[in-house]
Amino acid sequence: MLMDTTQATPDSTTGSRRIKPYQISIAFGVGIGLFTMVSGIIPQITGWEGDSKIHRKVFEGLPGYFKLAFYTIIPMLLIWGSLRFAHRIRNWERGAPDKRKTTRKNAKQRLADYRAGVYMRTLLRDSAAGLMHSMMYFGFLILLGVTTVLEIDHQMPPALKFLHGDVYRGYAAVGDFAGLMFTGGVLWAIVRRYVQRPYRIRIKSKPEHAIILGVLLALGVSGFGAEMFRIAQGQAAGVNLDHEKWSFVGYPLAQLVNGASPDVLTTWHQAWWLTHVASFIVFLIILPVTMLRHIFTSPLNMYLKDRERPKGAMKAMPNLTETSLETFGAHVVEDFTWKQLLDLDACTMCGRCTSVCPAHATGKPLDPREIVLKSGEVMAATAAHAPGGKVSPPIGVDSEITISANSLFERITTEEIWACTSCKACDEICPVNIEILDKILDMRRYLALMESDFPAELGNAYRAMENQGNPWGMNQGERGDWAKDLDVQVLDPGAAFNHEYLYWVGCAGSFDDKNKKVTQSMAKLLKRAGVDVAILGPSEMCTGDSARRSGNEYLFQMLAMPNIEMLNGMGVRKIITQCPHCFNTLANEYPQLGGMYEVIHHSQLLEHLIDSGKLDVSNATLEERITYHDSCYLGRHNDVYLAPRNVVSSIKGVEVVEMPRNGTQGMCCGAGGARMWMEETIGTKVNDERAAEAISTGASRVATACPFCYIMLDDGVKGAGKEEHEVKVADIAIHLLDALENGERLLAERGAPLGVPVAGQ
Repeated sequence: MLMDTTQATPDSTTGSRRIKPYQISIAFGVGIGLFTMVSGIIPQITGWEGDSKIHRKVFEGLPGYFKLAFYTIIPMLLIWGSLRFAHRIRNWERGAPDKRKTTRKNAKQRLADYRAGVYMRTLLRDSAAGLMHSMMYFGFLILLGVTTVLEIDHQMPPALKFLHGDVYRGYAAVGDFAGLMFTGGVLWAIVRRYVQRPYRIRIKSKPEHAIILGVLLALGVSGFGAEMFRIAQGQAAGVNLDHEKWSFVGYPLAQLVNGASPDVLTTWHQAWWLTHVASFIVFLIILPVTMLRHIFTSPLNMYLKDRERPKGAMKAMPNLTETSLETFGAHVVEDFTWKQLLDLDACTMCGRCTSVCPAHATGKPLDPREIVLKSGEVMAATAAHAPGGKVSPPIGVDSEITISANSLFERITTEEIWACTSCKACDEICPVNIEILDKILDMRRYLALMESDFPAELGNAYRAMENQGNPWGMNQGERGDWAKDLDVQVLDPGAAFNHEYLYWVGCAGSFDDKNKKVTQSMAKLLKRAGVDVAILGPSEMCTGDSARRSGNEYLFQMLAMPNIEMLNGMGVRKIITQCPHCFNTLANEYPQLGGMYEVIHHSQLLEHLIDSGKLDVSNATLEERITYHDSCYLGRHNDVYLAPRNVVSSIKGVEVVEMPRNGTQGMCCGAGGARMWMEETIGTKVNDERAAEAISTGASRVATACPFCYIMLDDGVKGAGKEEHEVKVADIAIHLLDALENGERLLAERGAPLGVPVAGQ
């Protein structure tokens, strides 16, 4: 593990003896530097040379002072670079503890996450960019291996040298293949950034990128140039170099200059070699101080992806009525954890998060990449331990931008923070596993709890949750009114729970007119399947999702703790929810406060009931085209994608079509992260854009699995001028019940006998 999860006090004996991560960086750099230096000295002492004619002599055709310069400058730069990295690592150590230890339990997952990153699986989700990056990455690694193998062979006594004969021929071919792949990848990157210029790259291109790509291109081209003139020089000297034909790039190039004199070829060989080494020297110089550092930081970040809390859960906080903490959330660099600070240096600036952010796409001030980069700028500019009190920022910053303190709000505006819908699309698509949403939510906690700086309309929702127990501000006594004409048992909160499931209806399902129909449809489906459920009715309070996602942890705990006390007291163990926000909170966050339950979303339960035959859908029929909208809190937060689709596809006659953005890349409806209670006054409304995408599929029905999504998409579709008979937006439970009743009606019209719909009869 890179860092411990606890911080030692300055006078701690064990703390003073513990090796610090930044010291490991220095030791590694010094070790590699000394190894490189010694590898240049040993051959001068031993003088070992092989006698095979099919081999390559190191530094062939180069004067001795070239060797001296190489084995002096390169080790010095390796040590210098390790010191620069040490300063960055000390920046991460400014952060708070974070439990990221490698244990027997998580070691396998950590290695899997690491492999997914270094094998480019995450990058290849964008096939073109992934292939381009893979060509550069794997090409560079192979070239580094080729150089290392040559140096190892250089150290061996004649009897142990292996780089000759057929081994050398294969070695030469592999080297040229890697060089061609690497150079091709760099050229592709140049074309992509400066000719094709996709939006997410264009808006963040800096002179730094031109320097990096120029150096990488020089490395590739000069390597082939040096090989070209080395081979031509040997041929001009009368040496049989037919084996170099395996250098399928360098050898044909050498034939182009074969007529030149040996002296001219020697001069050109030395010039190209010097250019190649100079390019490598520049590479080593810019490696720790530019975005190239992600060669090291990104794989480390991917290795540390696995964490103790569930994917959909926010960081736990202590009981705010008892804690001695004086500040909450994040407003200075030190409020982030060390892993969150590592994130800032792991960013590759690829902009994939920008490309999928619904707020950014609809003209809001939020850009997830900017949250990472701006936080990184503040961290870099306030590195008191480094020379000059700063290190290089994640990427070049305009000269007029100044940072005077370690406050994150030196660079980040509150408008950016409140524009987030917490959809997690940025986290999901990030190829190096940066946790962007956590940072935004931590900053929201500070704004809400310490500054009371939140949108005014959000204050109305807070007051409603505090006074009425729900953000709608409705009378709690009306929570169970939807069930008046249905056979649903309402429980006394003091009674022992003697049912299979508690049906947690949620605020929307209890008070919103649209979603009451979902609740009623679900109750009817459960009745058909013979599922034993009961509800809390007026005793159920909001789970607190909107409070927590908007940073108001105090209000969240005020709502959650009585809910947990009641559920635990009743002995509730299994809960059905129809709201993914309730599902996520009950399943992933209530355990932080002592509420341990088996929670199932209604889409998962319906899928199970259909698969097991408890819910007979053999007569369910709809001759319509239907598209499903992924709920962010069901999908990206909890990885439930197939269950609602399977429910919809169980209906006979339907043609299921997908929207362009679906699954892990589905677009948010705009209501998450407490945005349900805030007005959209900037740019296009998120729900309008998503509704337009749904309409574009030609579907006559839009299926949802979340009450917020239902409200937002229904409003968006109606806002686009579509009436319900043209495009019907509804929850999967409504669509399924419609299909069942429609199928039964068709059978009745044909005079066919109907089976009893209640399971077991």
